[in-house]
Amino acid sequence: MGDAAPAHPDSLSAELIAPCGMNCGICIGHLRDRNTCPGCNAPDDSTKAHHCSACVIKRCEHLAQGSATFCGDCAKYPCARLRQLDKRYRTKYRMSMIENLGELHRIGAEAFVELERTRWACPHCGALVSVHRTACLACGESVEDTRGTGLARAFT
Repeated sequence: MGDAAPAHPDSLSAELIAPCGMNCGICIGHLRDRNTCPGCNAPDDSTKAHHCSACVIKRCEHLAQGSATFCGDCAKYPCARLRQLDKRYRTKYRMSMIENLGELHRIGAEAFVELERTRWACPHCGALVSVHRTACLACGESVEDTRGTGLARAFT
């Protein structure tokens, strides 16, 4: 992670969980040294990447009505947009927004964040691992075999 101190799992919080179930705390945009993204729930879109500030899921009319905090709470769940995003993340990053939303619903945000702290900690140095990388940003060790292998690992 360059000159900055590596992010630690304790930095994860419920506020970093996006409506789609993405844990913004493990996003490369949030973990990088420069132009750090504050996460989907941050009120100021000016510091977010364009694809994040223009996200169709974050801007969903059903979420805007205020009846749902997470997509999993919506009557339209899982919508085509979320299924498409989930498929891409399962394929490219071995992480599922739909699984995340299921666990958020089942155990609540605070317990989910506790599990994420374990799930995304580098087994070599303890720093946070990015869902978007196969090596730890802090120590450079490969985490491809340990990262994002599904929530089952965190619950066993």
